[in-house]
Amino acid sequence: MSDSIYKIGVIGLGSMGTRFMRHLTESDRWDLVAACDLSDERLEWARETYPGIETTKSSADIIARPDLDAVGIFTLADIRPQLMEQALEQDKHILAEKPIGDSIAVEKELLSKIEASDRIVAVNIFNRNAWYHEQMQEFIREGEIGEVAALTISHQTSGLMPTEGHGPEGAPFHDCGMHYVDVARWYAGSEYDKWHAQGLKMWSWKDPWWINAHGCFKNGVVFSITQGFTYGQMAETKVVRCGMDVIGTQGVIRMQHDFETVRIEYHGVTRTEVKEGPYGGKKLNVMCERFAQALDTGVPGLLPTARDSVIASEVSQAMLDAASGDASPCVGTPEEMAEILAHREQRRQVEDESPDEI
Repeated sequence: MSDSIYKIGVIGLGSMGTRFMRHLTESDRWDLVAACDLSDERLEWARETYPGIETTKSSADIIARPDLDAVGIFTLADIRPQLMEQALEQDKHILAEKPIGDSIAVEKELLSKIEASDRIVAVNIFNRNAWYHEQMQEFIREGEIGEVAALTISHQTSGLMPTEGHGPEGAPFHDCGMHYVDVARWYAGSEYDKWHAQGLKMWSWKDPWWINAHGCFKNGVVFSITQGFTYGQMAETKVVRCGMDVIGTQGVIRMQHDFETVRIEYHGVTRTEVKEGPYGGKKLNVMCERFAQALDTGVPGLLPTARDSVIASEVSQAMLDAASGDASPCVGTPEEMAEILAHREQRRQVEDESPDEI
């Protein structure tokens, strides 16, 4: 096991950037030496929180530093591609948010440059770092459920409302749903073949805020993915419906979580077990550790890669496109949306909403 300490600079001090900074500084494998943002307030926060860190408004100052082994790029998706290209030109390894671009064409062009380089580029497809998915897949490898036949995935929360976020990252089924498009592909061990996608436009908003996509992979595994930020916006108590079933030819695994506790029910041919454990948020600590391990060995290992991210982005966008348009039904009114937005703002004043729910 290497004990090398790698130097890193971070570009973009928004929600994910600041959370990555915390985990990087808590790790004994990383030395966070510099941070970049256009906001004076955020740079001041960085200096107060991490004494000794160097700050700048110029991303070029970070990327060109010869003492850095890697850069973390946590800007919005429309800015990431040019920064990632510049980092590759400067022989930097990259830790980045998803998606890596604001259009599929841009992402594919960038992917070709990433794969032509010898740099490690890890993208935050966080489910691939989750302990529960690793344990579930080990149960499958042990033959306890036979051959994987069907996958049903649900990620339904109150999430972000229209006008509250997303921007260049796209509508919810792309910004958030790409995580679950990736999960299904990961478990199936195959590429997507065909699908049907049904969308629902809520509150007369132009984009569908709830989508179900179902179909099959090239190896015959079937899937159903339901993702929506339409789950109990005005409910007295917060409620979610998140989890998945992995249905095999001989057994089944059922997993559900509430963003605090994960519960897994294993119904195998020789073992029936129930396990519970902490959800663990976005698992950024795991990703930071695996990123360092990848730099040790020169291979991605268990890291989610740029290719995983681009495939998930492309497929989720295609499903979103198929579920959009005039044929997508619309339920609810703009007045309801205004009421919900006011309710959410009031709730934010008394409690912090977990970013993990989006």
